[in-house]
Amino acid sequence: MSTLTNLYLRTLAVIVAAALLAGCNTTPRRDPEYAASYPAAPVTPQAAQAATGAIYQHGHDLAFFEDIKARRIGDILTVRLTENNNAQKKSDTAIGRSNASTIENPTILGATPQFDLPKLLPLSSTKNNTLETNLAAQNDFAGKSDSSVSNTLTGDITVTVADVLPNGYLMVRGEKRLNINQGNEYIKISGLVRPIDIAADNSVASTRVADATIIYNGDGATADANRAGWLTRFFVSAASPF
Repeated sequence: MSTLTNLYLRTLAVIVAAALLAGCNTTPRRDPEYAASYPAAPVTPQAAQAATGAIYQHGHDLAFFEDIKARRIGDILTVRLTENNNAQKKSDTAIGRSNASTIENPTILGATPQFDLPKLLPLSSTKNNTLETNLAAQNDFAGKSDSSVSNTLTGDITVTVADVLPNGYLMVRGEKRLNINQGNEYIKISGLVRPIDIAADNSVASTRVADATIIYNGDGATADANRAGWLTRFFVSAASPF
């Protein structure tokens, strides 16, 4: 067996082993781009002072009218996913083109040139041919396409404020992981939120999130069962020569 064949078999074995190990891995994979954000300089809480018998005491106050809406880096905000997208596209195209050109026999010095083709071309049976030429071309094209997409995503995900822009808008991001049976489901979201769009219960609809990125995917046995194998993906990719 040649060295090239041995190298090919070893490479194939490594690829198969890596694929099997990846299929068995159900360890959560947190995305650092959607990690929770915290204030740059967290404030260390001070110990509450001992009771002195007074009505109002430091460290024992209750804020009955505090604004609970997110407004600072590290604050949390609940995003209510209300995505319902429907799109349909249909096109029908027909193109036709027809060209015809005629070149008359020219007159050279008052004479019309003629050629005896049987002498020039033994296979030709036409005599006394002129330089007159007729050209004709016709092209036809017809195309039709039809596409339809429908997506629905509902639920809640609580995110953190990653940054506050100079205009007061909040840059939020977050990730939720749900472990169901032998797989993990991930919901990731990031975008910009206007403070005026935040409801009294510190929530905002996903349709109010600007520049939103919403990702819903999963891993584990269930996700692997719904995914085509690497050989199938190769034959349906642009790299396949067939």
